[in-house]
Amino acid sequence: MVQTIGLLTYTLFAFQKEGSDLWSVFTNNVLSLNWSGQFNLDFICYLTLSGFWIMWRNKFTNKSIVLGLVAMVLGIVLFAPYVLWLTNKENGNIKRVLIGDR
Repeated sequence: MVQTIGLLTYTLFAFQKEGSDLWSVFTNNVLSLNWSGQFNLDFICYLTLSGFWIMWRNKFTNKSIVLGLVAMVLGIVLFAPYVLWLTNKENGNIKRVLIGDR
């Protein structure tokens, strides 16, 4: 929850300072072939993997596809509360958290 609140606060400041044009900043960083671009590319890979994990874990139901796509955009703002919720739902059973009812 600290990560979620921290990132939301940071996002608010970034939005006030830079505006909503995240996509061009992100793309320009990746195309620049520097460390900032490397970080952004690595981060989008993480977001994609976490979104697909949410979909896979929930057997690609319509709800899980929507949730996974939203997670790819919102990142830790959605992912951290989701993992916390799963941990509670599965009574701390890490195997069930990771793979569901497979």
